[in-house]
Amino acid sequence: MEIILQSTITCPNCGHKKEETMPTDACQYFYECENCKTVLKPQQGDCCVYCSYGSVKCPPIQQDKMLLTKINKPSH
Repeated sequence: MEIILQSTITCPNCGHKKEETMPTDACQYFYECENCKTVLKPQQGDCCVYCSYGSVKCPPIQQDKMLLTKINKPSH
């Protein structure tokens, strides 16, 4: 499995969508909608705006899921 770096953020205020490249080395806590200028913050329990409003979870979460899949995969 490969880490996906492109995610489409959808503004919960106006519905504007924009494809963005996610950072691989940090979580993005703030994101300003270019349409309505609302500053998005992660919802409770999410680490970043991509996990809350993106079409794809952030790279660290994707990596964690891949590791869990590997660990839980039965070996023959």
